[in-house]
Amino acid sequence: ASFTISLHKADNTTVMIKLKPGLPQSCRIRMKNVIMSELKIKPGENVTFTFTCTTPEKYFITEIQKNIDCMSGPCPFGEVHLYPPGLPRLNRTYIWDVKASTKAGLELKFSTSWLRQIEPGDTCPDSVSYNINSCIDKATVNIGTFCRNGSVSRVKLLGGAVMSLHLPWHLPLTTSGFNIANRASIKRLCIIESILKGESSITLMSPNYPLGFPEDELMTWQFVIPPSMRASVFFHNYSLSNCERKEERVEYYIPGSPSNPEVFKLSDSQPANIAGSFNMSLQGCDQDAQNPGILRLLFQVVVQHPQVDENVTHLVDLSKEKNVTVTIHLAGWPSHIPLMSEPICLICKDPRTCDRVLTLTSGAVYRISFLCKDLSRLRITAEKGIGCMDIRWCQKKIYSLSVPKAITRLPIRLHKFIWKLLATDMINIEITSPSLKLQQHVQEQRCNMSYSYSIVSATPETELNVGVFCPGGSIEKIQMRNNITISLKTFGKGLINESIPQDLKMSFVPHIKDECIFTVSPNPKAKVYLQTPNWPDGLPPYVSISWFIAVPSKQTARLGFSSDRMGIACETGRAYVNIKEETLGAEEIVRREDELLPQPRNMLHSFWVNVSNCRPVDRTQLTLQFWVTLADKQIDLGIILAVVAGAAVLTVIGLAVCCVKKKKKKTQNPMVGVYNSNVNTQMPGKKGLFRKERQNNESHVYAVIDDAVVYGHLLKESNGSVSPEVDVYRPFDGPIGSLPPSPPPFSFRKDIKRSSKTEEEPLPLTDTDQDTYTFAHQKSGQSEDSGDANKKDKRDTSVPLLENKEQDSLVE
Repeated sequence: ASFTISLHKADNTTVMIKLKPGLPQSCRIRMKNVIMSELKIKPGENVTFTFTCTTPEKYFITEIQKNIDCMSGPCPFGEVHLYPPGLPRLNRTYIWDVKASTKAGLELKFSTSWLRQIEPGDTCPDSVSYNINSCIDKATVNIGTFCRNGSVSRVKLLGGAVMSLHLPWHLPLTTSGFNIANRASIKRLCIIESILKGESSITLMSPNYPLGFPEDELMTWQFVIPPSMRASVFFHNYSLSNCERKEERVEYYIPGSPSNPEVFKLSDSQPANIAGSFNMSLQGCDQDAQNPGILRLLFQVVVQHPQVDENVTHLVDLSKEKNVTVTIHLAGWPSHIPLMSEPICLICKDPRTCDRVLTLTSGAVYRISFLCKDLSRLRITAEKGIGCMDIRWCQKKIYSLSVPKAITRLPIRLHKFIWKLLATDMINIEITSPSLKLQQHVQEQRCNMSYSYSIVSATPETELNVGVFCPGGSIEKIQMRNNITISLKTFGKGLINESIPQDLKMSFVPHIKDECIFTVSPNPKAKVYLQTPNWPDGLPPYVSISWFIAVPSKQTARLGFSSDRMGIACETGRAYVNIKEETLGAEEIVRREDELLPQPRNMLHSFWVNVSNCRPVDRTQLTLQFWVTLADKQIDLGIILAVVAGAAVLTVIGLAVCCVKKKKKKTQNPMVGVYNSNVNTQMPGKKGLFRKERQNNESHVYAVIDDAVVYGHLLKESNGSVSPEVDVYRPFDGPIGSLPPSPPPFSFRKDIKRSSKTEEEPLPLTDTDQDTYTFAHQKSGQSEDSGDANKKDKRDTSVPLLENKEQDSLVE
């Protein structure tokens, strides 16, 4: 097919048909038997031509440029038409180059299909795009590239402009979609007007983006918003130039504001929750000639309906907290950046300071509100630091690792709370759970709580993942070396509130030899599984871990390992498993990495399990899991029978002894007292008990006299066959002290005749059981030699007075 293009000279329009860059010349242009690869049609020319192929749209493009001079004559204002007609169906670019004075302003007004700005390099869905450039003197500034179906309704420019429209070959578009109007000078680079009618979001960029904004220039964005709507501004990407004079800033003119214009730095949080229309201006500065830098800005304006609870404030009191930061953010932050088209969720610390991310620090009180239809999209991440540099100041202090109530009372899901515990090399950390206890998350024993603790021990060289734990287990205490990070993470609904108990506590303790020590009190009703840290990667080389298993006295524990061997081969050193009960003389069970682990065994006392690693040959590291169960102690039937038999034998022996003693009573001589002069017989606190001196009273007259001693010579003569006479007095020839001996108990006395009827009755004695007396039993047929031997060993012949109550009857 042939094409004819006729251009009027007055139109000042030029048409250029040329090959797409980078394509082979497989298709050419034929005009009057002349083959060419490019055709230029000037004003006033009439040209007919054809293509040598049937699909020229694959190879050729068309550029139509119209020059408009508004400086030497009147401008053709009004709607801009696509001229000339009859062009071949190729990708087309219309260019309108308008020359105008800087004392006047040009306005590009777009039809109902307003524009949407896109970043350089992006394409429009329908392949229709507009590019606007401002020309001041000889400088050209790229205002931006736009697609159809947006909110930008007008662009006002200072001086001349170059407007481009790119159309695809298959789109039969006949109108440009904009008109040109003349306006007074706007005294700035440009003004971009955007009309936002309902809930929407718009992204805009500074001129020349991502290159630099012109030096010391000013531009304005005008946002037309219904008074019933709320707008918020967010800066997503910006950079600053190096200023010599002035300061780069953003100014807001908000109707009704008492401080117009409101000035902000680009690094500040920008205004939010703005009611109705407002203007925003970007002001550059005088840049350093040697190192100017780049001023650029990409920002977003979000318009939404007022929230029902926008006036509801939530008190967050962090005034008593120390080293705490609380960040409220969208789910997935910071790795996931929400699309600008997603519904906005804002957190406000005052009615005009709102952002997608809000960070609160300890030592202050905040009143926050939310501009968000769905609060379930928000999360809380908090962090607290606890440190100890001197054990003398922090050894006895116990820290509670619980989420502050100021956080749990917010209507936002707690995603993670992190405690960073810092200490010097010789100070270690102890974690306890006194009431709830901890359960280690393993394959056979999964945590099903709404939250769990992840514990990591870290040094500058290594990091040891101690494990994941949740409440409701058997681990009472964990002692660890190095700096510790404990992360509380929630699952499911994940709300940590006051109704869910938390009892995790932490303290600083002196240095421990192992990398980690667990104290476990197994639940009698459950099987407790325990495994080495860093599961499943394995323990680092030369690391030692210990478990202390507490076994109640009335129960027995059963210990078993989940595998037969450790599963590693050592290159340097040895790997050991040590098991030892905590009782005197207990045997220690030791297994190396090349030996079988012990079979399940009963442990009668509390015991230790220690795992020490070597340097393995290959990358396979040491991983070990074991289990513990408790059961009541079972007494063996044989032991019961032996105890019963032993008790029966003792009973028979006891009866026999009783019978012998009764028979002996009948033949045994009466028992008399023997005074021991070497014992202090004075009763404490009994002063004045004897009112006469020793020489003047009868305290040395014995109520009971050992006739075996007094009449011993008669026994010798008769060889023990003559019974001694009773009640015959023999004077005491020994020394007489100043204090009398205490008398024997009343139950062993016989009636004593008084030497004087007028002598006072002695005071009753109450503490006579403290006095020292010894009674001797004369064995029948005993010779004098045996009596001498008995004097040498009084333990065989002496019976304490008060332990033989049955002797009362012998005296009476």
